Amino acid sequence: MEQLKEKAAVFGIDLNDFQLNQFRHYYEMLVEKNKVMNLTAITERAEVIDKHFVDSLALVKTGVDLTDQKILDLGTGAGFPGIPLKIAFPNLRITLLDSLNKRVRFLNEVIDALELKDINAIHGRAEDFAKQKEYREQFDYVVSRAVANLSVLSEYCVPYVKEKGYFLPYKSGNIKEELDQSKKAIQVFGGLVEDIISFEIPDTGLSRTILKIRKEKLTPKRFPRKAGLPAKEPIC
Repeated sequence: MEQLKEKAAVFGIDLNDFQLNQFRHYYEMLVEKNKVMNLTAITERAEVIDKHFVDSLALVKTGVDLTDQKILDLGTGAGFPGIPLKIAFPNLRITLLDSLNKRVRFLNEVIDALELKDINAIHGRAEDFAKQKEYREQFDYVVSRAVANLSVLSEYCVPYVKEKGYFLPYKSGNIKEELDQSKKAIQVFGGLVEDIISFEIPDTGLSRTILKIRKEKLTPKRFPRKAGLPAKEPIC
């Protein structure tokens, strides 16, 4: 875990021995569970550290406050970026949302094993929870590493962000064209692209981008639309 400690330090994050042990345990649980269900194609320790753990922690590059904010990790999968963020910043209040129940069961096992507090994993579809008043526009930040077109992802995520909060999607590669095609949709959902933060994972050459999308006004109640429609008929 020394590799993780050093690379987190590059981002200004000081991980103590307790936190490093939590990351180690998380890695071991991830690899073991991956033998019986598909959680990640990346299992080699150094790659998991770079492409999952350090990448998740790169949220600090956006400059948002990470003290006790309420965060939704939408489409969390195996728990990225939510669980690494919770380990590194224990006072965050995090909800992990995923549409596959067996992944949610794994996440709850991790939460229990690592004795994490103020974090919960829920099973369901983004478009359903976004209609519930206890979730809609209740989060300071919504984060997502889900592989989806930005217009589609914004329709699912922005409705959860409170006014003046942020949607913070993780992206890879050249996103200029995708961003250009999504700006109208982001505006329709009540967002505004405030900043584009591009960086490399230390000592890897891996280029990453996190968008900083500020929620300027409430999302119209008709969004998100029913399952499948945002991808089939994206706002553009």
